[in-house]
Amino acid sequence: METQLLKSPQKRQVSAIIILLLLWEAGAATVKYSVLEERESGSFVANLAKDLGLHLGELTSRGARILSKGNKQLLQLDQKSGNLLLKEKLDREELCGDADPCILHFQVLLKNPVQFIQGELQLRDVNDHAPEFLEKKILLKISESSHLGTAFPLEIAQDLDVGSNTVQKYTITTNSHFHLVTRNHSDGRKYPELVLDKGLDREEQPEVRLILTALDGGSPPRTGTAEVLITVLDINDNAPEFAQLLYEVQVSENSPIGALVLAVSARDLDAGTHGELSYSFFQPSNQVIQVFEINAVTGEIRLKRMLDFEEIQSYHMEIEASDGGGLSGKCTVVIEVVDVNDNAPELTMSLLSNDIPENTPDSVVAIFGISDPDSGDNGKMMCSIQDHLPFLLKPTVQNFYTLVTEGPLDRESRAEYNITITVTDLGTPRLTTQHNITVLVSDVNDNAPAFTQTSYTLFVRENNSPALHIGSVSATDADAGANAQVTYSLLPPQDPQLPLASLVSINADNGQLFALRALDYEALQALEFRVGATDRGSPALSSQALVRVLVLDANDNSPFVLYPLQNGSAPCTELVPRAAEPGYLVSKVVAVDGDSGQNAWLSYQLLKATEPGLFGVWAHNGEVRTARLLSERDAAKHRLVVQVRDNGEPPLSASVTLHVLLVDGFSQPYLPLPEAASEPAQADPLTVYLVVALASVSSLFLFSVLAFIAVRLCRRGRAAPFDGYSVPEGHFSGHLVDVSGTGTLSQSYQYEVCLMGGSSSNEFKFLKPILPNLPPQGAKELEENNTLRNSFGFN
Repeated sequence: METQLLKSPQKRQVSAIIILLLLWEAGAATVKYSVLEERESGSFVANLAKDLGLHLGELTSRGARILSKGNKQLLQLDQKSGNLLLKEKLDREELCGDADPCILHFQVLLKNPVQFIQGELQLRDVNDHAPEFLEKKILLKISESSHLGTAFPLEIAQDLDVGSNTVQKYTITTNSHFHLVTRNHSDGRKYPELVLDKGLDREEQPEVRLILTALDGGSPPRTGTAEVLITVLDINDNAPEFAQLLYEVQVSENSPIGALVLAVSARDLDAGTHGELSYSFFQPSNQVIQVFEINAVTGEIRLKRMLDFEEIQSYHMEIEASDGGGLSGKCTVVIEVVDVNDNAPELTMSLLSNDIPENTPDSVVAIFGISDPDSGDNGKMMCSIQDHLPFLLKPTVQNFYTLVTEGPLDRESRAEYNITITVTDLGTPRLTTQHNITVLVSDVNDNAPAFTQTSYTLFVRENNSPALHIGSVSATDADAGANAQVTYSLLPPQDPQLPLASLVSINADNGQLFALRALDYEALQALEFRVGATDRGSPALSSQALVRVLVLDANDNSPFVLYPLQNGSAPCTELVPRAAEPGYLVSKVVAVDGDSGQNAWLSYQLLKATEPGLFGVWAHNGEVRTARLLSERDAAKHRLVVQVRDNGEPPLSASVTLHVLLVDGFSQPYLPLPEAASEPAQADPLTVYLVVALASVSSLFLFSVLAFIAVRLCRRGRAAPFDGYSVPEGHFSGHLVDVSGTGTLSQSYQYEVCLMGGSSSNEFKFLKPILPNLPPQGAKELEENNTLRNSFGFN
């Protein structure tokens, strides 16, 4: 049966030369075996692995399978031993009928790579059927005038076996009138002829009864018998004659039951009963008797059952016309069955892989065979699949096709394909068979997780509660199943000193990020790290994303006053000349705030004052200035409480106390009032060393200056104007102040020392020293002052 591969103009075309080469190659690899019929299931046929030159392991690794025509499997392959075994008991008569030899075709399919090997199994006949006569009594009329040596053919016996196991000879019971001769038909069948040895006398013996025995060639032979009843007739000198010795007719296989095939006709010149003809089949075969019937009077041959071209293509029979006197004539009838396209193509699936891994080129999806029992164009077939699918149909051998992928499949683009295999014959009308295959593309881990963003910026306010959810990262994976299950993790930071594991954690399942402990903006303003997303494929794929955590400032730090110091020791006293004008800078409160932004914006306010309205504080820079002119009525000592407040929500504040002493002259030493209890302050050792060293040098220098001034003043015999003030005992504090009323920071020179007692460290403030600008008391005094200034090297 010829097969074509149907392709659309855009589709694949298969060269006839390639098909012929494949068929030639397949034919060269045919293995042939023979086995007796009626052997039990599981019987050994041959060692297929040895005959194919394959190791036992190769049969399993290459997925060896036995394919038979149709859906019925007659053979099976033992993968472990490589033996070819019978799958069931085989009946030659059922599988092949009268055909001899009985050849069963099969294919050996090897996958990985795909290879077909043709096989033939000859089913040898065993003598399991005895000869059998269709009629147990054979009637024969012979005229008493028959000449000696006249042969009278008898009915043949039917034997379903073939070869030597079919009927080989006939015998008849011993008698004085006849002997039996066994003759051969043109088709090889043997039939008996009864030969007259002695003349018959109807008056002496009107009938003769004999037993006809048919023997086959089996060992031991089987037999079948029939009774032959011979009736002796008077003389009949004209035998019937047919109009044609050979009748040939064609009958369509779809003709209905009872349809007239043809009518035979014979004539007899005798009259009366000797001229009355009766038609019958002469020595018919089993197939003829089952399919046809003949009208004994009219000679019409009609169908007893439907014809099937695929079963039998032609029938040969002999028709006998017998008259009433025992004479007969014969003719031959040949009936050709005309094929009709009444069988749709059949598709037998031998191998089907519904699950194909993606990214695998030339994957075998299915191996199948097609067949059509019709003949001619009715049996020619073409096979195709839909257009625009990434699959190819490749013909292999004897109407077998392999469905393979045209290239690597991508599950992410398309995960399922519905393929319709269409097989159409070329008959009229055309018949079609379709077979649907659903191919699922299985996932391969070829896609790494992809974050929704390359970088994430998260904000968290400081002083957060531990285990606070601060945000999430998200990654998706285009794969499926375990290949798409994403696990999140923190990657080691680039800075090994960063304790990332104690600051942040991530939920491995959903990518949620948590702050493990309270964050302090003043210690850590930003945190940058990378997170990874890893799938569960094999091998696992991963990707990274950058996460920036910005700590938002909270107003959790109160302002801290840097100057004047509030460490529990005796505070410094600010000296203000009574001649100071309004706006005179008394001091400046210096404060800082550890927060940032508006939380660190500081404002200053005068909370308490000994004499309200005398001093004021600038809100933005903390400068303490006189608000009006000083008078003799104003108290000499003033205590100011300045509040420093930030701009946070809620605002935090700190306060500082300033001591101000109003003086009339510059060169008076004043000591601060001991209002604060001395309290040991803890200092940094390095600070202690620096302060001690600087304080020692400054003290020595100050002592030298004071000694020099005292000597010069003693020479002049002038007393220092200290009578109006009492200096309390305690630590020494001196101020050299300008009394011109322009303020301390506006002078060209200032020298200030503040020694703090009662602590393990000394603190001092050193600015440019200046000489007081006292009212002139004569040119001589001014000259001495200039001399004093130049002696210290002041500019």
